[in-house]
Amino acid sequence: MTHPQRLLNRMACVLLSGSLLASISLQASAASFDLSTATVADIDAAFASGALNSEQLTKLYLARIAAYDQSGPKLNAVITLNPQALAQARALDIERKAGRVRSPLHGIPIVIKDVFDVAGLPTTGGTAALAQSVPARDAAIIARLTRAGAIVLAKVNLSDWFSDTPPGTTTAIGQTLSPYNLAKYVGGSSGGTGAAVAAWFAALGLGSDTAGSVPHPASHNALVGLTATQGLISRRGQIATSLSQERPGLMTRSVYDAAVMLDAVAGYDGEDLATADSVGHLPDQSYVSMLDAQSLKGARIGVLRELFSSGPEHQETLAGVEIALRKLAASGATVVDPARTQLADLRREVDAAKLSDFERGIAHDVYFAALPPSAPVHSLNDLIRLVGGQLKPETLAAAKAPSLDHNPAYVAALAQREKVREAILELLDREQLDALVFPFKTFAIPSLGADWSKAHSNNPLHAYTGFPALIVPAGFTRSDGMPYGLMFFGRPWSEPRLLSLGYSYEQATHARRAPPLTPALPGERFKY
Repeated sequence: MTHPQRLLNRMACVLLSGSLLASISLQASAASFDLSTATVADIDAAFASGALNSEQLTKLYLARIAAYDQSGPKLNAVITLNPQALAQARALDIERKAGRVRSPLHGIPIVIKDVFDVAGLPTTGGTAALAQSVPARDAAIIARLTRAGAIVLAKVNLSDWFSDTPPGTTTAIGQTLSPYNLAKYVGGSSGGTGAAVAAWFAALGLGSDTAGSVPHPASHNALVGLTATQGLISRRGQIATSLSQERPGLMTRSVYDAAVMLDAVAGYDGEDLATADSVGHLPDQSYVSMLDAQSLKGARIGVLRELFSSGPEHQETLAGVEIALRKLAASGATVVDPARTQLADLRREVDAAKLSDFERGIAHDVYFAALPPSAPVHSLNDLIRLVGGQLKPETLAAAKAPSLDHNPAYVAALAQREKVREAILELLDREQLDALVFPFKTFAIPSLGADWSKAHSNNPLHAYTGFPALIVPAGFTRSDGMPYGLMFFGRPWSEPRLLSLGYSYEQATHARRAPPLTPALPGERFKY
């Protein structure tokens, strides 16, 4: 309560009766809750006050799924609802009443892309043939989230991992639609997570990224998307396409919530040895504690114009990005524009560093081999025998790919990756930059049925280097009201700095707007 308000209350003591004074005091101290904008901190505050519990919150989200996923606009984001979600919420409420609160995620529902294993629920990868593929245990990241008290509410749609379908479409349930415009692509491959989190079917979402599958739907759905440094988060129990590029990705409606999730999931896992690289790089404090709304002041931000596109199809979004860059400067950042690498053609050099085409078959087999005997598929060849020609060409080709041992093309791609990584680090050091910024994509979002090749990412720098990237909502186009985002890109293990810079930008701009097609339902807004 501010000093002027305290003074007014003292004056009121003289003028008002005790009962009226009590009424005014209650009104002055009342908090507002709005499910559409609530962060984890807002939910936790409502929990602590007793105005809300996990069971009630879970029911609110289930009501939204009932109203907007298979009814109303029929977003078609949910593949599988967790039938135990309400029971888990009740159990977590009992824990809270007994004085045990596991973490800020205690009792918080999440949605996850259907490439992550949850014991007892199918992991389909969006492929109908895997509808009965039920893992025996949780993926490592799911185990960490549930230990922290999160509730897996639903497994959601994606771009079919194995079959030949457009972005955001699976042979399991079909096309996910955008809550901003039902005629537009929702973004791939984590499109179900993007739509579900944007329409607030849950507080938080989990996607995965091989070549832009987190920032792409985050950009299309006005979300925050974090792909952390390769090795910071375990991939065990996750259907993957590349052992070098694949990463889980955090998708939220605020930077704060992304930091809360990262606190829960970052760290070493002996079953994914890539995480050994994280040892010694985790901060001593929580990621949340390092968020600073003033962190742009004095920061040096480089504009990586080598990854800006040109042409009429980019003009509207590029104009919006220029406004976003001016807001960085207005928030106190020193904007180095342009910040250039010493490579002749950065985009071409990045494209030549792609590793997933070489590693796809091995990555698939690593996942399938770990499934229990009851699963219908235990290798990529099993899947090919089961599904056949419905699979996409890349999946079929992966089964015939040459060994990585003594593979000159693969060795060259690895060397190219290192070349690009060194060029980015040299630029960051030379210009003494805290981060680079660029638009992840600037194409106008294609309409369903149009040429969807343009619906894919066009700036996969983060994916091909393994460096961390944070995308934050930057605005909406005037022509069709669709969102676009700004990417903050940094050195390995620089998540504390990236999150803080993104948080500062978010607090200065408040660029996100809720989608128009999934409005609030009764009970989602209240005072307490």
